[in-house]
Amino acid sequence: MSIWGKIIGGTAGFAFGGPIGALIGTAAGHAIDRMTIDSVDSPIDEEKSKQKIAFTIGVIVLSAKMAKADGVVTRNEISAFKLMFRVPDHETKNVARVWDLARKDSSGFEIYARQIAKLFNPSSPVLEGLLGNLICIAKADGEIHRNEKEYLERIAEIFGFDEQKFQNLLGVHGALEEDSPFNVLGIGSSATDVEIKTAYRELTLKNHPDKLIAEGMPEEFILQANDKMASINNAYNELKRIRNLA
Repeated sequence: MSIWGKIIGGTAGFAFGGPIGALIGTAAGHAIDRMTIDSVDSPIDEEKSKQKIAFTIGVIVLSAKMAKADGVVTRNEISAFKLMFRVPDHETKNVARVWDLARKDSSGFEIYARQIAKLFNPSSPVLEGLLGNLICIAKADGEIHRNEKEYLERIAEIFGFDEQKFQNLLGVHGALEEDSPFNVLGIGSSATDVEIKTAYRELTLKNHPDKLIAEGMPEEFILQANDKMASINNAYNELKRIRNLA
């Protein structure tokens, strides 16, 4: 069963509690936080599945809350959401229902972001991926508006990322006014050749799709992770050309 089906169909299998559990319960037609169990083989499997569901709910909820903060939802933003996350046609209405529930929910976005952050290691690459997805949705209409940027900065802070890391993520996803390969690799223009190679190697290891899946990113979202890796590779190749690196 797809990650979407587990959420909408009420077979997620976990007592999330908190705002995520309440939202899943409402979306699946349940009055309580606990979902019907979709069997798992071990506590490790259960934890990974819980992370994947939390990631998916996080993308839906936090993008909905961002739209509420901005006050406007453009057709491009909706298209970006559907394209990045490969929502099956038969699940579109159900995902839209969860999105609407989250947008209308009176709870602030921070309570959701904190619950999601607790399910992953601090500054996890999976959290980077989630924030990167939100950045791509925000810039889908051509620019990131002030309210959206403030919103994204707060999400970054809750996820454990400092300002430099946030700027790096903006650069990776082409959301900075100055499009520089140094920004994509998270280094300054004065970086040595060794520092460039080290930064590239670390980013490659950290953002490999297999590693992200192992750490809790659903396979349905790996397309966006592949795009990030392509951006990192392009930036490194550009710096190799500029610096004549071997």
